Amino acid sequence: MKEIKDEIVLRGLRENNLKDIDLNLPKEEITVFTGLSGSGKSSVVFDTLATESRRQMTLNYPLYVRNQMPRYERPRADLMQHLSPVIVVEQKPVGGNTRSTVGTYMDIHPLIRLLFSRIGTPAIGSATDFSSQSSFGKCPECNGFGEVVYPDLHKIIDLDKSLREYAVQFKPLSPSGWQGRWMMTGGLFDPDLPIKDYPQDQYNLLIYGPPKGERVFAPFHTKDGPHDHEWDGLLPRFVRLYINRDITKLKQTSQEDVLAVSTHTLCPTCDGSGLNPEVLKCKINGFNIAEYDKLELTELLPELKNIRDPLGESIAQQAIPNVQQLIDLGLGYLSLSRKMGTLSGGEAQRVKIARHLGSSLNNISYIFDEPSAGLHPEEVDMLIQMLKSLKANHNTVIVIEHDLSVIKVADEIVEMGPGAGAAGGEIVYQGKPDGLKNASALTKLDHKLEINQHPRQSNDHFVVTRANNNNLKDVSIDIPQNVLVSVCGVSGSGKSSLLFEAFSARYPDIIKVSQGRIGISSRSTLATYMGIMDDIRQILAKETGQPAGLFSFNSLGACLVCDGKGVTTPDVAFADPVTVVCEACGGLRYSDEALSYVYRGKNIAQILELTVDEAKEYFVMPKIVKRMDMLDEVGLNYLTLGQTTSSLSGGEIQRLKLASHLQNEGQIYLLDEPSLGLHMSDNGKLLELFQKLVNKGNSVIIIEHNLDFIAASDWVIELGPGGGKRGGTVMFEGTPQEMLSADTLTAKWLKDGV
Repeated sequence: MKEIKDEIVLRGLRENNLKDIDLNLPKEEITVFTGLSGSGKSSVVFDTLATESRRQMTLNYPLYVRNQMPRYERPRADLMQHLSPVIVVEQKPVGGNTRSTVGTYMDIHPLIRLLFSRIGTPAIGSATDFSSQSSFGKCPECNGFGEVVYPDLHKIIDLDKSLREYAVQFKPLSPSGWQGRWMMTGGLFDPDLPIKDYPQDQYNLLIYGPPKGERVFAPFHTKDGPHDHEWDGLLPRFVRLYINRDITKLKQTSQEDVLAVSTHTLCPTCDGSGLNPEVLKCKINGFNIAEYDKLELTELLPELKNIRDPLGESIAQQAIPNVQQLIDLGLGYLSLSRKMGTLSGGEAQRVKIARHLGSSLNNISYIFDEPSAGLHPEEVDMLIQMLKSLKANHNTVIVIEHDLSVIKVADEIVEMGPGAGAAGGEIVYQGKPDGLKNASALTKLDHKLEINQHPRQSNDHFVVTRANNNNLKDVSIDIPQNVLVSVCGVSGSGKSSLLFEAFSARYPDIIKVSQGRIGISSRSTLATYMGIMDDIRQILAKETGQPAGLFSFNSLGACLVCDGKGVTTPDVAFADPVTVVCEACGGLRYSDEALSYVYRGKNIAQILELTVDEAKEYFVMPKIVKRMDMLDEVGLNYLTLGQTTSSLSGGEIQRLKLASHLQNEGQIYLLDEPSLGLHMSDNGKLLELFQKLVNKGNSVIIIEHNLDFIAASDWVIELGPGGGKRGGTVMFEGTPQEMLSADTLTAKWLKDGV
């Protein structure tokens, strides 16, 4: 008699774009969800399955504990049964905190601090004294950051420009922000006079603030009228708000902006460790804690195993499995002190995976969001072995994935589609990999690479000489201009160091599209991100004679009941939170008055419901039509103008960023893994766009692991041979055709895919 396998049962799923779908997912098997970017994969896996599992897990705790835990709303579904506890490895960037390191993220560093406090000599004190964040442990010079940051006046301000012409080049203090507008309207400074022409006293007041002991106030205009606000000077304000304030509290973009207009040098007192020199005198077997932190993990492991003190040995034994896990995932070249923010996409992805694999529990559902993202084909093999070992330990493995080699090892494939956005949300295929050939699915398991037989020739080159950033070993290279260039190599081989550091420093005017997420909130929409929301409001204002603010759900036009959110969240005390569509506006976010005005037959809510394709036909303003064309070019024509950026998938965000830069020509585009989050059928569209950009006279350089992109390039550069100290060397330069006869890791997989 055939054994009936346990299954997760899901019925009537309706989250986001899901169209009332039913699914049975086998337990103790590997199930891969695939399909176009925006087809509904995350809505099933994260917004329904993972959310409900987490919600039910929290119900096992007493109410007073549950009140301190994240609270999850029940997903929109009729039935969700036989769920098991989940461990979720998402794609979101790890550790926005600048102090977050591999050691802290993996919970290894607290054990190392404990180890030094117990057996280090000379003895210092408690484990917290070995932290750069404790009052005793932190370096008195740099406050524990390891770097000393000074504002660079020449980078912050352009003396040849006036305030109105964006003389202040630091964005949060420029006219685009309230502080910059206040400088122009407060009456203290002439907004139209170049800064170099200011009288000395006005120049000093702007840059350094009033003389010591004096205070100066200027009116700051709000909707309630003017309020006096103290002016303290550009540099003092910058230092107070953006340097002395914990940089980690700033948004990622602000951090980058701060560092771009500052000089930052390694702290001479602590040599970059962030620790008090007294703490650094305490050692174990000749190493202080900062030296321990800088050891490569392959060097750290024998040190931990070499501890003979019984108490120290018991602490070291707790740290060893996590260190071993990182080494097993090919990250032995990292150190505990490596900042999480400096890891490449592939490295960060594997560190996240390692963090969740130390458990010996079974009957768990492991959910991975594109675990192959940022991994070289050689490393994907390691990932596949890890997925198989999880399954062998009686766990359920659910993966969202576009990489064919991962899809091929699935026991069960679920393809979502048939399209994206409103055209998605259905199951196109569910079953064994073999059956996919006969289905009308977009995923083709027998996909072959097409090598570019006619690469463009380049007459000019970008030159990088003797680059030694991070692990680069004196790299000098000519990168051809006006062609499509792919830079490849295993993760940690130096690709980002070469392009985002050495190359960017040499050619600062490039357009960079990195992997960092955009500022996302439930109030940020596609229209606001593309910079056309103000234009839409002005069009309506001009048509109706009403103030533009009436057509904003963040201003005068907001529904009074839900305050422009479109939903209300009633206080339900200890019960699960519930989000209810606002009864007053029906989820439209606007007041009745705002909705009573129309332009060309549509009110503001109906305009925001237009798809990109529909908006192209509806609007006549050239700027809006051009922005819609840009979204269409990157394949986002199915999104609506009012779609919130918080609801977009990783692949959609990547393309949205690219779209916002497409109006430029004669430019250098530098993209970090543009294939991230894209299904193979989306790849073709993106490649077409790159070819179009190059044909228009642009240079396109991509960091990429995806072999389709590498095969279609005009020129390929491979770094390696390994990661970390074993990387940083140019292994290959040439055309994809020439690469087929090379002896490198990427060449091996390229040959395999032809």
